[in-house]
Formats: sequence, structure tokens, C-alpha cells
Amino acid sequence: MSVNNKRVFYVKYLAHPIYTEILQARPDVRLDRLENESPDEVAAPIVAAAHAYQIGAARDELASHFHVDRDLLRRAPNLLIVSSNGAGFDPVDVDACTAAGVVVVNQSGGNAHSVAEHALGMMLTLSKRIIEADRALRRDPNVNRNALIGTEVQGKIVGIIGIGNVGRRIAELCKGLLGMKVLAYDPYLSAAEISARGGEKVELDDLLRRSDYVSISCPLTKDNRGMIGAREFSLMQPHAYFVTTARGFIHDEAALFDALRDKKIAGAGLDVWAKEPPPADHPLLQFDNVLASPHTAGVTKEARANMGRIAAEQMLDALDGKRPPRIINPEVWPDYAKRFERAFGFAPK
Repeated sequence: MSVNNKRVFYVKYLAHPIYTEILQARPDVRLDRLENESPDEVAAPIVAAAHAYQIGAARDELASHFHVDRDLLRRAPNLLIVSSNGAGFDPVDVDACTAAGVVVVNQSGGNAHSVAEHALGMMLTLSKRIIEADRALRRDPNVNRNALIGTEVQGKIVGIIGIGNVGRRIAELCKGLLGMKVLAYDPYLSAAEISARGGEKVELDDLLRRSDYVSISCPLTKDNRGMIGAREFSLMQPHAYFVTTARGFIHDEAALFDALRDKKIAGAGLDVWAKEPPPADHPLLQFDNVLASPHTAGVTKEARANMGRIAAEQMLDALDGKRPPRIINPEVWPDYAKRFERAFGFAPK
């Protein structure tokens, strides 16, 4: 087995140290670490030689010159694989990768339990008005508990936008634990597939009109950017809550501010933002009925270890010529296979 003939690099951090442990057990793989601030004389040779890039999933934690775009692809002529640390892949221009013959993979499903629990926790906290009560107690020595009457989640309707790995787990929790009815909008799945995941397939407008809770759990794509705006918030019921553990830019923050200000919806649970973390003076943070977290839904000890492990295993499988199970751009495979064979002398399976 050749030593260090397969080159992988990452910038700043990995999901978990287990990734390094797994890759370093392979003498044919070299793993390089760069920092956002790495000088070009250090970074350029590593990027140019790399066959694979294990990239952070959070766009604002990664310096722009390490985002995968046409410029980076030009600087990385040997690059074959871009692997996101998470389920999302915001810092990656997938179309540019496809044009360059580079396969893009993610770690979808690795943090599904953690994200789903976070979404459910937000729904319960908002419904019982726990966050409002907590803030009131810290401000007012004479809190009137009758001004903080909440609602039960039991038996209500949850509308899930994107019923993939996370959405399916949200459906299981809501339906199994709380007897909720599950509506789902997912244009990529049939009614039968959605039914098997515990939901009823509906169109987006129908979901927004009928749901007591709207939960977003789909990745950000060019097709769903700005999908939830003023028109969509206007369709929701005044007692309904909006929860997102997906990605910023899927919902319009200014439109959500207006909906909350005008009491068109009852509140919101936000784990993702256009700018992460959001500034302390962000307009949405002024509302007591907004529960906020800084993109931590999938940040648990268990999820990080799982994400690191499956990322490492998928990376090694890909470098060994196996077809990765979580390809974002499967149409790239013929071009990728040719480039892979030129690099390593054998065709991937």
C-alpha cells in the first residue's frame, strides 16, 4: 500500500476527533489541517495536491476563500471529493463541482435524532410559554401566571417541510409521543413514501393553513431559498408556531419579524439565521415569544461523534473506489469516475 498517496484536507475543525483517528489509521491517506488564516504559501500547495476536502457545513465559520466555488476548484485541480461535515452544504457550489467532475457528499442522518429533539423541544417550550415565563420571572417580581396560559401539543397538527432523515424523526416523535397528526410537504417524495414516514402528503399552502406548528427540516437549495416569506406567513393561523432547524435563507427574516409584530403567528423557534450567530441586537431577538439558538440543534456529543465517524467511513470508501451512499450530485458520476481512474489507476465501482 502506497504511503500518503491520497490527500485529504480540512479547514479549522472537524465534527469529532474520531475522524482523524480513522483516517490516520490508513497509511495511504494523508490528512492536512489548515486554518482560516493560513498564509497562501502554506495553503496553496495543500489545496493544489488534495484529492478530497472535508469541509465545514456552517458557511460563516469558514473563510470565504475556502468555500468551494469556481475559484477554489481552479486552485484544486486534483480535487475529486467534497465532503460536508454535516447534512447541509452551504459553503459548496454544487453546480460548479458538477461541472468540474467533483462529487459532493454530506452526512445526512448522522445528527437526525439531535435535530429532531431540538425541534420538538422548541415546540414544547413555545407552547407552554416556558421561555416567556422565564423572562417574565427575571424582570417582574409580581408575575401574573394567568397572563402566561399555554397550550398542549397533544393531538395538534404539525406540518413538516422536508420529511427526510430529520423530518421523519420529528414525525415519529410527534406522532408516537404526543398523538399529533403529521402533514408533510416534500416535492421529492410520493404520497406513499410520506405515508410510510408517518405523514400525509400535502401542498405547501395547505400545510401552512392547517398546521398548529410548522417545522422546517430541509437543506438549503437554489430552489427553496426564500420559500417562506410574507405570503406564506400570512397563510398560517394566529395561534400557530414557526420552528426551523434547517438553514437560514429558507425563511425571510424580515417577513417573520412583520408576522410576529402584527401577531399573525403566535411565536417562533429559530436555530438558523442569515448571519450566524445573529448579532445580539437582531430584530427577532426582541420578541419574548421567539426562542433562539445559534445553530446548535445538531450539536450534541452523540451527534458529533456519529457525524465524524460516518464522514470518515464515507471518505475512505470513496477513496477506495466505492460509490458513496450520500451523493448530492449523482449526475456527476461518469465524469468523476474518469477523473478518479486517472488519479489512482483504477475505476471506482
